[in-house]
Amino acid sequence: MKRILFIAAIAFLAACSSEKKDPKAELADLKKQRTELDAKIAKLESTVGGKDSVSTKDVTVFDVKQTTFNNYVEIQGKVDAEQNVQVNPEAQGVVTRVYVSIGQNVSKGQVLAQIDDNVLRQSMAQLQTQIDLATNLFNRQKNLWDQKIGTEVQYLNAKTQKEGLERQMNVLRSQQAMYKIKAPISGSVEQMDLKVGQAVAPGMTGIRIVNGNILKAKAQVAESYLGKISQGDDVKVIFPDIPDSLVTKVSFAAKVIDPASRSFNIEVKLPSNAKYRANMIVVLKVVDYKNPKAIVVPVSAIQNAENGQYVITVVDGKAKRTTIKAGRTIDGKTEILSGLTEGDKVVTTGIDDINEGDPVKY
Repeated sequence: MKRILFIAAIAFLAACSSEKKDPKAELADLKKQRTELDAKIAKLESTVGGKDSVSTKDVTVFDVKQTTFNNYVEIQGKVDAEQNVQVNPEAQGVVTRVYVSIGQNVSKGQVLAQIDDNVLRQSMAQLQTQIDLATNLFNRQKNLWDQKIGTEVQYLNAKTQKEGLERQMNVLRSQQAMYKIKAPISGSVEQMDLKVGQAVAPGMTGIRIVNGNILKAKAQVAESYLGKISQGDDVKVIFPDIPDSLVTKVSFAAKVIDPASRSFNIEVKLPSNAKYRANMIVVLKVVDYKNPKAIVVPVSAIQNAENGQYVITVVDGKAKRTTIKAGRTIDGKTEILSGLTEGDKVVTTGIDDINEGDPVKY
């Protein structure tokens, strides 16, 4: 219809141009004709619908409400056992017995291996003979002293001789205990390299015991976060290889910066779980910012313009462009600092096809 009217107008103008008219009168006539044609076009479009007519658009909206918004610092760390002990021999000698094997659970104080103490036992047997004699002499001297027979010096000499030998025996017993390699903690044997007949010496490694029930997650955090992360902060611990996760709190945050890495250590205590293993990789998401009454929208709903950012909201069934001020973004959600209130409806899909004032439905 537009094309027919346009052709008719051109033909009419061409016919009129063949006649000589005053320029001012001709311009006024053409403007009048254009006004009449525009009015006819508008009337026909409103009757039959034209290609420029606006139809109602289907959209998806997000209902704005107050919620808790957390911003995370994501750090990679590892699981560590709080009780991870390397057991070393305390005496020099040859291993005569190994009582446990790798992977076995042991209790605190349990004997793991025995070092040859034959020479020491012979010395103890010889000393015991002397103690028996000294004890007998002391008892006799004491009986005489109780009856006021003999001198006090004789009594004291017998007592001193007996007690001195007993102290020597206690020393030898302490030395004998050093020939037994014992578990300092309860846990499982993760390393057992000692063998019968092997010569060992103090400080030599060979046995490791780990208590898998007392674990923690450790990580190094960049120096720039020193004022943002502290003990007691909420943290989400993610185990990507299991997979598993838990929410807990930072149990320790160092106040000293490592001069080499320019970072500080944090620790998170972990509950007992058979799935957790020492040196397992973990991801720590530490909360460094929290707003319990935040206005949050999907980041995909935010549009950029020359004068700032905006979203499309629905007001009385029509699209409205609303200017906003955005804050932090985490996990696909953006905190809105100003521009929106609880109850607003923000368009999340079909934004590119919507103009200000277009009718929409959802």
